[in-house]
Amino acid sequence: MAGYMHTDPFDTGTLAVGTIHHLYYEQYGNPDGKPVIFLHGGPGGKTSKNNTTYFNPSIYRVILLDQRGTGKSQPQTELRENTTPDLVTDIETLRIHLQIPKWHLLFGGSWGSTLALLYAQSHPDKVNALLLRGVFTTRDAEVSWSRGALGAANIFPEAWEVFLSFLPVQERGDPVAAYYKRLTGDDYAVRLAAAKEWNRWDMSIGSLRVDESGFLALEDEEWSLAHALMEAHYAVHHFWLDEGQILKSENLERMRHLSVTIVQGRYDMMLDIVGRYVYNEVVVGNLGRGLNY
Repeated sequence: MAGYMHTDPFDTGTLAVGTIHHLYYEQYGNPDGKPVIFLHGGPGGKTSKNNTTYFNPSIYRVILLDQRGTGKSQPQTELRENTTPDLVTDIETLRIHLQIPKWHLLFGGSWGSTLALLYAQSHPDKVNALLLRGVFTTRDAEVSWSRGALGAANIFPEAWEVFLSFLPVQERGDPVAAYYKRLTGDDYAVRLAAAKEWNRWDMSIGSLRVDESGFLALEDEEWSLAHALMEAHYAVHHFWLDEGQILKSENLERMRHLSVTIVQGRYDMMLDIVGRYVYNEVVVGNLGRGLNY
């Protein structure tokens, strides 16, 4: 599907949140249309005009938001006041700022799906529906699948060896902590080298067949540092969530009335384990009767 074409945004702006951050946002499509917010992946991703391709511009008012410390939000790569609860609060703050009574749709992929689910559970009366791609719920098993020795590492052993070989042997048992130490160090060259290897692993398991041309993005130092640092920052702090928090029955109950559509690829190597869990426990187990899968 080619998707929809949008003209330039009809509105751009910044929004001060907390004591440090200024969020950047853009609005596309129909100013009087159904309000949709696109929640980008990461943590550490950013938005671009290409994200509007999913939405008919005559029907939807599309809001793109760069999360704290990412994209055009300022200050770049700021870790202070940058936690999962902060990002969920930002979605609600932006809704109020834009005078949107209720989100018609939260659209999120990967980390964006995490934020969509958390927002819906925190503000179930402020959203009508969710459309989620590549669901990620932050459980230890999911993080271990993508950055541990018993998950994607068994499917891409050569890439896993490259990822680990950057670290001293004695630190390879906890690669997330080891990379985070280097990504937050004082030596710029070490930070950049760590960022490239962190992101190289991500890119290596993003699909069954690796597109080598994608590795050219690693030469974008600004992006590479921001993406790796934010991902590691959230992962090393366990995303500031309790284990299994999103999928607890009492939290799913809060959003049972919402329409939720989940798109999960069978061969999604990055998020394979959660896709199976969502299907087996949530869809088959009927914890969320409003779900489409």
